[in-house]
Amino acid sequence: MTPLSRTPLLYQLFAIAALTALTSCDAFAVPPPAANVPKATIVIGEPLSKQKGKSKNKERQPESGQLDSPFGLGFDSQQNMYIVELSGGRVHRMDAGGNLNTIAGDGSKGYDGDGGPAANATFDGMHNLAATPDGDLYISDSWNHCVRKIDGKSGIISTIAGTGKAGFSGDGGPASKATFDFLMCVSLNATHDKLYVADLKNRRVRMIDLKSGLVTTVAGNGKKGVPQNGAQANESPLIDPRAVAIDSKNNLYILERSGHALRMVTPDGKIQTVAGTGKAGDAVGQALQAEFNSPKHLAIDQDDNVIIADDQNARIIRYDRQRGTVTSILGKGVDKPKRGLLRPHGVCVHEDGSIFIVDTGHHRILRLK
Repeated sequence: MTPLSRTPLLYQLFAIAALTALTSCDAFAVPPPAANVPKATIVIGEPLSKQKGKSKNKERQPESGQLDSPFGLGFDSQQNMYIVELSGGRVHRMDAGGNLNTIAGDGSKGYDGDGGPAANATFDGMHNLAATPDGDLYISDSWNHCVRKIDGKSGIISTIAGTGKAGFSGDGGPASKATFDFLMCVSLNATHDKLYVADLKNRRVRMIDLKSGLVTTVAGNGKKGVPQNGAQANESPLIDPRAVAIDSKNNLYILERSGHALRMVTPDGKIQTVAGTGKAGDAVGQALQAEFNSPKHLAIDQDDNVIIADDQNARIIRYDRQRGTVTSILGKGVDKPKRGLLRPHGVCVHEDGSIFIVDTGHHRILRLK
């Protein structure tokens, strides 16, 4: 009889050690599933490698037939994409089949065409648009200090807010008789009956009731400053409200460009800073310690996260309210997917969850999915 046969405990220890070695060995371990890395594809425009005569990091001039400084976009229920140009002065529609047509603007600067076909209208510095399911378009005609509407059925253009002259007046009355000063952004609520506008130089966010036509101020008192958390929004200062968007719970988000911050107004009218330190930088992580650098535009996704075009950081970031974090999802600092951006401005979340990005400096539209 061997010594081992007289000590069965040794067999047990040997068996346990062997089993542990097998299950912990990399050769036998099951690899984790690959991460679902989104893809960034070009919807309109060219890859940087095909942009002749210019470094891929420098701005180029658009070629004939291409977009000229696109700034904002939106979709209707028929999957038509609408795009406004800042410098180009045109409004385009791309249908679900990929056909791109100009539907408004002749490329010149002006303030003409109301009451007639949008194709004959002129604009001055369009920054973004909001589209209804029926294809009605609301356009921030920024340097004309007004909101223009293109009727989705007739194609007729009109001014629904502003007089064409800079100023601040009209709260409580018809928006068509009110004055604004550099109206930079328009955004619809979920029921498409309220239009929120960023009245930049008046340092206010105003709301237009599309049923009554009346305009009121919902945030900002006209003074420059950082609002105190928990204060009444329409009695608080703002630095420079550049863009606005409203989530499914009627929380209103306000993006401030030189304020380098994201504010939120709750349905009861209270304001608070939810992301950004107020100083330019590129840090990500905890939202109130994160940094922006001249953020330009924002959109809300299906989970009520806020997608932000962080202009001078050349990236797209996501603010997750539930986690209280800010993360980079495209552009500078993101390895996968790899896609360089130059002055990203517009962002729009499609109903399928895709994020569409206006890569303004490259005269392109990208899709992140």
